[in-house]
Amino acid sequence: MMKDMSNTLVKKINKMAIPIKIMHVCGSHEHTIMENGIRSLLDKKIQIVAGPGCPVCVVPSREIDECLKLVEKGVTITTFGDMLRVPGSKSSLAEAKAEGGDVRVVYGINKAIEIAKKENNDVVFMAAGFETTAPTTAAELLSNPPENFSVLSCHRLIPPAIDFLINSGQTNLNALIEPGHVCTIIGTKPFEYLSKDYKIPQAVAGFNPLDILISVYMILRQIHNNNPKIENEYKRAVKEEGNIIAQDMIKKVFDIKDREWRGFPQIPNSVLDLKPEFDKFNARKKYDIKVKEVKEAPKGCICGPILRGMAIPQDCKLFGNQCNPLHPIGACMVSKEGTCNIAYRFTRRK
Repeated sequence: MMKDMSNTLVKKINKMAIPIKIMHVCGSHEHTIMENGIRSLLDKKIQIVAGPGCPVCVVPSREIDECLKLVEKGVTITTFGDMLRVPGSKSSLAEAKAEGGDVRVVYGINKAIEIAKKENNDVVFMAAGFETTAPTTAAELLSNPPENFSVLSCHRLIPPAIDFLINSGQTNLNALIEPGHVCTIIGTKPFEYLSKDYKIPQAVAGFNPLDILISVYMILRQIHNNNPKIENEYKRAVKEEGNIIAQDMIKKVFDIKDREWRGFPQIPNSVLDLKPEFDKFNARKKYDIKVKEVKEAPKGCICGPILRGMAIPQDCKLFGNQCNPLHPIGACMVSKEGTCNIAYRFTRRK
């Protein structure tokens, strides 16, 4: 049944094919696209590129360096496993751990708080992720965590990054597949202006191959009908208004600030930082962390252009040679949501 539906969709899409560059901003979407060979099924005029959809990949070196400073102070750092090998300016958390630093992998902020409750040492949770994970950080901070616990907020917001890419003119994208996970929290409304103001066709997609194909079909239909808008393909999980309770928690705990992303300059209104009333849980203020501004990419790494949809992993001379999942040089090879990591796992190499 699914095969028949997929074949029918592919035929319809290819019949409507026009030269178009569609960007998605979700590591799970890239995984589905690569695992199922979706690009190879579509007319060559239809280009689907990955944007800054990996929350681990977009954390800049400076924020890794902030964690390393805390390790030097004897603080216990807790974070997701993928963060350990993300490169800072000179080192990584994995290297700090190997040298005796107290760096621990947790599956969520609640586990970090459990560690803080059991131990006398100060514990910091490196809170990475997009709008999807920010509500869990907010919920725990609203629940009065222990005094020896604090957060280094590395949460980032997807709509401002997309806006930046559109206005930069570098990516030349024509349409967007929006991330289903993020939209379960913020809904579809924050993306509406992209279609209204910039005439960008959009579709919110789920995570199986049919979801992706239907979203591409929706986008092409909008173009043929000269009716750019945001369509919700993932209605089984995403509501127009999103999750109001989660949004309210984010608003109570976080302020929106300007800050750089890996591979990007400073993006206005693109990160979440703790409100002043949560200063006692804000690791940056609690420990007065100061680090130097550094050059992002290791020599030869093109992670920045890949995150901006301007290049693909195979354009990088390091890809699959010096840079691979066992020995990642750039952040895009570290996480299983990273474009280079996914390409390495699902691309045939000589």
